Amino acid sequence: MQLPSMTSLCGAGRDLALAAVIALGGLTAMNASALSGSPASDRVITKDHWFEQFKATATDKELYRFLYAMPKGGDLHNHISGAVLADWWYDLALAQKEHGYRFYTKVRINNCRDFGNNEFARRPYLMLFNNLMESTYNQLPECEKAEYKRLEELTEKEKAGWVQSVMLDHDHEGRDEFFQTHWQRLDQLLHSPYLIAEVLYKNMKAFGDEGLIYLEVMVEAGGYFKPDGSAISEDEAVAIFRKRLAQADAKATGVTVRFQDSILRFAPNAEEQLKASYDIVSRHRDLYVAVNMVGREDNDKGYPLRFTKTLRELRQKYNNVRLSVHAGEVDEPNYHIRDTIMLGADRIGHGINLITDNDLLRQMRHGPYLIEINLISNLLLEYVSDYSQHPFPEYLRLGIPVALSTDDRGMWDSNITDEFFVAVKEFNLSWEELLLLSRNSLQYSFVEDDIKQQLLDTYNKRAAQFEKQFRSKGVAGLKASAPVSYGFTCKRYAVCDLR
Repeated sequence: MQLPSMTSLCGAGRDLALAAVIALGGLTAMNASALSGSPASDRVITKDHWFEQFKATATDKELYRFLYAMPKGGDLHNHISGAVLADWWYDLALAQKEHGYRFYTKVRINNCRDFGNNEFARRPYLMLFNNLMESTYNQLPECEKAEYKRLEELTEKEKAGWVQSVMLDHDHEGRDEFFQTHWQRLDQLLHSPYLIAEVLYKNMKAFGDEGLIYLEVMVEAGGYFKPDGSAISEDEAVAIFRKRLAQADAKATGVTVRFQDSILRFAPNAEEQLKASYDIVSRHRDLYVAVNMVGREDNDKGYPLRFTKTLRELRQKYNNVRLSVHAGEVDEPNYHIRDTIMLGADRIGHGINLITDNDLLRQMRHGPYLIEINLISNLLLEYVSDYSQHPFPEYLRLGIPVALSTDDRGMWDSNITDEFFVAVKEFNLSWEELLLLSRNSLQYSFVEDDIKQQLLDTYNKRAAQFEKQFRSKGVAGLKASAPVSYGFTCKRYAVCDLR
């Protein structure tokens, strides 16, 4: 049976046709009312019309609660050292006493050094809240020792400053503050693999509470030290991570985890790092799935083609290592994304300036490469000054595979729900687009194929159940959800305490 067009009818005939649509389509009275009172251009009935109605009437808090409770796929772009919420750091650091670690932080500057020191070094002298292990602190001159305090001895004011020092929470802070101070302040807090293992668990727990089922996180296998300052081997560190993941509380989160090993692309020894990372991933393929090239892309020493020769050599030896690269996270048009794909990357981190390369934009439609989108990161690091400038909706609606991810969520004071909230608020996402983003995050993951299919099946089942329940009960069905919002959405959208 073919119904007549609504626009071709008027009066009683129009009302009868509308009644027929309601009877055949099973619409609610609310749906019918919305159709009868809306302009002709808005009368298209889609299968996710329920979600459009919800968006049109929901408060920001109701929308956030919905998105928090909504099942999600994976987070594919997550730096573990940047995924520590600021108020987690203090307790995590003090808890390292169990493994013999004790940390000191710089709370004052006594001008112990003469003029002419290198303030561009890894550990600038004139920077407060630099964190050291006790073994390093003991080697300082007496004057410099007086500049540091044990973490557990900080005053409330000092503790507040210490916590705030690893957040990007002021209007004057941005890209340079992030890249040139945050990691330098953390410093030797990152030397304990046990601390990193606990950070991993806390993220799994928090993400699991948000409905995420897969986490592909950048966790370096090297660079760890014992409390006495002696090195911990990569294999020892991986064993520590593997043991933590095997514990009951980690398994109870319901989050499947895989690691990437990352290299600093602009470092003088980046090629050697790349070779070592390929070896680590290949030897621990049950846990590590890929190598990622990270670091400021606007440092021209990290340009992609620098690694052409090294990667060609590595591909002759290794058959089980995937590659994801930060590319297009710059203000200027360039060919870094094009060059990165040529290097063999299957996923692109950020990809903001892809929008400036029309030919590549056309070629990337419908795959096979995915762009890892980091909406909050791109705003706070000033790669866009407003979301109206972000190319994400263009990519999504051109058919370029994209997925939302959190990047350094601890430093943004955010979570994965915040990324979805921004996407819906700023770009009017449909329900089908929300489903696509989560499916992409699983489909383009580097996890083993059989596990990937299990994750996709789990996600599809949960998403269908969630949709059915919400369409039946509406907002009232979300009361059991206990959403947690953080500083970013509170400050920008006034979505604060939801508990």
